Amino acid sequence: MKRLNIRVFGIVQGVGFRPFVSRAAASAKICGSVCNKGPYVEIFAQGTDEQLERFVYSLKHEAPERSAILKIAVKEISAEECGSFEIIESGKERGDVFVSPDIAVCKKCSRELFNENDRRYLHPFINCTACGPRLTILDSMPYDRVRTSMGEFPMCSECEYEYTHPETRRYHAQPVCCNECGPELYILNSDIHGTEALLHAREVVRSGGIAAIKGIGGFHLCCDALNEEAVLRLRRLKTRPQKPFAVMMRDLDTVRRYCAVTEEEEKLLDGHQKPIILLDRSEGCKICPSVAPGNPTVGVMLPYAPVQLLLFSYPDGKEMPECLVMTSGNVSGAPICRNDEEASAELSQLCDTILSNNRKIRIRADDSVMSFFENKPYMVRRSRGYAPLPFISSVKYDSSVLAVGGELKNTFCLATHDLFYPSPYIGDLENLKSVKALSEAVQRMSEMLEIKPEAVACDMHPRYNSTEFAHSLGLPVIEIQHHYAHIAACMAENNFCGDVIGVSFDGTGYGLDGSIWGGEFLLANLSDFKRLGCLAPFRQAGGDASSREGWRIAVSLLLDALGSEEETAGANEILKLCDEKNLKTQFFMLGKNINTVKSTSCGRLFDAVSALLGIRCASTFEGEASMALQFASDENAKAVVPARISDGDVFFAETKEMTAALYEGMKRGADVSSLAGGFHAWLAELILEGCRLSREKTGVNCAALSGGCFQNLLLLGKTKRLLEKDGFKVLIHALLPPNDGGICLGQAAVAQERMKCGNYQVPFMF
Repeated sequence: MKRLNIRVFGIVQGVGFRPFVSRAAASAKICGSVCNKGPYVEIFAQGTDEQLERFVYSLKHEAPERSAILKIAVKEISAEECGSFEIIESGKERGDVFVSPDIAVCKKCSRELFNENDRRYLHPFINCTACGPRLTILDSMPYDRVRTSMGEFPMCSECEYEYTHPETRRYHAQPVCCNECGPELYILNSDIHGTEALLHAREVVRSGGIAAIKGIGGFHLCCDALNEEAVLRLRRLKTRPQKPFAVMMRDLDTVRRYCAVTEEEEKLLDGHQKPIILLDRSEGCKICPSVAPGNPTVGVMLPYAPVQLLLFSYPDGKEMPECLVMTSGNVSGAPICRNDEEASAELSQLCDTILSNNRKIRIRADDSVMSFFENKPYMVRRSRGYAPLPFISSVKYDSSVLAVGGELKNTFCLATHDLFYPSPYIGDLENLKSVKALSEAVQRMSEMLEIKPEAVACDMHPRYNSTEFAHSLGLPVIEIQHHYAHIAACMAENNFCGDVIGVSFDGTGYGLDGSIWGGEFLLANLSDFKRLGCLAPFRQAGGDASSREGWRIAVSLLLDALGSEEETAGANEILKLCDEKNLKTQFFMLGKNINTVKSTSCGRLFDAVSALLGIRCASTFEGEASMALQFASDENAKAVVPARISDGDVFFAETKEMTAALYEGMKRGADVSSLAGGFHAWLAELILEGCRLSREKTGVNCAALSGGCFQNLLLLGKTKRLLEKDGFKVLIHALLPPNDGGICLGQAAVAQERMKCGNYQVPFMF
């Protein structure tokens, strides 16, 4: 007889791994034990060589679908007396910790939910070892019921039997419960409980009302997506005039009727993560226009919590809409509400009823959002179902850091050894409630992952709330330039440690020279960067208003391109950018350099072109004008003018000829879609020329594309194809957003590298 000590590292908590090990041991006829140690699962296995070989094979090749094994360490030890195989009480050891994200309700639980003969018939909190909440209910590791918010609900005798017997599907399923012993639904601020609460919420939505519904990671605001009046009312109440709403559809058949969906998209839609996926509407799609005004796509997800399945399909004989708006339950700019106090204070004025429950959410997790690029996932917002799964580096560091991320679309990252754990989505930190949510989430995740940061990384912008928060923690602070963090994030996601030509195109970021950057060509690695080139700087007048009102940037670009106020005024008469009074104000500010800054922002360039072409003169949400420009584009259009680069110590990618060409096109009545597509083609060629010049200067042949402008799949596709055709290796994002929601990973990677070098300052400028 031989005895092995086996340690399994990875996502092996909260995915039914210990019950799986117990069953594998029984099948192989070995004795021993399995214990959850926090950083890993430890197994003692004793048997013959053949039995142990079969058992280890099962661990490697037959593990639960939701697990993710990173490493299995096997060591032979002295044999002992043993007669059975047991799951023993969890121990606690320090080390790398892997926490499972929340898992969507599985097919077996979904069938049981609507099986009249099952004792969990219509139970709104049904789950098993393969599904249910994980991160959002967890207090600390190891993952056991007593360390979750389900610890407040004692199991009934039947649930306890299932929990303690390996032949059941709920053997060691920590959130296990039933109608007799689990949490309870209720209508907030009323005496309506249980089934009646669910039926009340269904009736509100059926009749055209708005319901706030507590899910796994927070509240949603819900209404009928086929009812234009209901959607418009939700827009008015939420003060959200244009930004698209997500839609939850009853099932895959419904998705197929309303949207064009590929096989790969279907797998992800109906898998265990169930993110929101941006899909093209099919011809004749009946989702009302106000769900996503002027947008050919719609963000679609399937029900992932039992209460959502019941909302669609409760057997009360009343037909529910098959498509429901399910947008984040928050006021504009604030984090998603996660408890009754927040919902009562913030959502009661936005809806007709609030369906809540008494299972506490420990950490917020908004829905993940992704599109598909080259038939693969391309993340827009990484949260539920993915966070806090770590990215793994090929370099192992001795230090631990916290990277607090950006000001907009905030996420943070905790890093230790070779693991980088991005958080769920927090939100925009311009809202102080989001800063509080950031602080709470940092504390909880630090404790959960057992990471005590030795330094904190943040953006360089001196007035960001994220920067102020970083400096408030009493740790050494490593400030990292915004666009460099974007490129470092792309490198870290691709586990690339060499030099790259970083193309960082986004909205705005604080530059090393104090100006606004946003269209940058960088020579970068994970410890340093150098600015090689940028979009030719232009003037941005009007302060914060200029970031929302693209017509202001358009006036500035026209003035530079046409050369005089007189010609620009004539162009304005044709283009109708603004009235005469506003035009004179712009001329005054630009002429006197009042409330005016220099900018290289590609995001603002998109806004200006959108205004020049009469598509959007202003935006009600970040990226609105840019999105509208993309949707209006002829994908096959040729570049409006040849790309031109002015060389120098820092080269400039010139925009004057492009601006003049667009104006001339509008003046002669050219097709707007051709001009919009021609702008995209010109910008892709401009990036190619910038990368070519950068390669000549540096000898580097790898380009990394990052920043919010590369959420634009038309630009991304054109740029990637041109670069690859020219021989470049191209790094892009996949499961980390290219926008500011991903920069925390880049900040953390750079901070780890600089701590290894003993230099916290910025930058070395190699």
